[in-house]
Amino acid sequence: MKIKRLVFVISMSVCAFLLTGCVVVDDGTVGISKSFGNINKDVLTPGIYPSIPVIREIEVWNIKTQRRSLNLDIPSAEGLIVKLQSTVLFRPKEVIRLRTEVGPDFVQTVLDSTLINTFREVIGKQKVEEIITNQAHLTGIAEENLRAELNVRGITIEDLMITGLELPTTFKDAIERKLEQEQKALQKSFELDQAKKDAEIEVARARGAAEAQEIVRATLSAEYLQYLWISTLNENPNVIYVSTEANMPMFRTTSDARKSKNKSRAMAPRSIAPQKK
Repeated sequence: MKIKRLVFVISMSVCAFLLTGCVVVDDGTVGISKSFGNINKDVLTPGIYPSIPVIREIEVWNIKTQRRSLNLDIPSAEGLIVKLQSTVLFRPKEVIRLRTEVGPDFVQTVLDSTLINTFREVIGKQKVEEIITNQAHLTGIAEENLRAELNVRGITIEDLMITGLELPTTFKDAIERKLEQEQKALQKSFELDQAKKDAEIEVARARGAAEAQEIVRATLSAEYLQYLWISTLNENPNVIYVSTEANMPMFRTTSDARKSKNKSRAMAPRSIAPQKK
């Protein structure tokens, strides 16, 4: 009776130990097993594996694409500090090698330090203005260098991006002043062009008026002016027709006729009455 009970307790203890000592390797991960301190060269594919302390210890490594973001302070060729926000997409390729040569902290130990040094070598040789204008080209060069350096360490680089760029304060102030001067120059140029256009319009108007006057002056004659004046007589009640002995019409205004009549009266002889004795 005691023996059966002892066997049952031992069996349950073994089962509990086996159940609690199992490691699950999911899809997108691999297992690295270690026995008595030695790392096995073969990775464990997805599945369930027993884990026994010292005898068989299992580490699960993520081999899917991972993202790492860093804020970097990179000195430019002028010695100005440029702040970069970088993001790199990577995945571990040779996990056994990384575990043996570097360890589980390979991201901080290898990836971060290599990324910083790469940006310093590529960006640090450029002036701030070149960094702004050639950002895409410089990022491509940094990605190629980073991929070449980390590929031999067992890390695959899929993409490298600069997600943020903060310029030095002195350089930003200089850019703002430059933009302000350019804006003023553009405004002055616009005003000058507008003044030239206004002057051209005024010249065109003056030229048109002068040409119109020349045309009118060339077509006017004494006979034409007399015709125009006669054609308006019907509309002017102050003008009268006066016949002459030569049968030539003469037109006079009523005021002129009145003055002539008064003058004739004034020149007529007056009769002198006889004086009484």
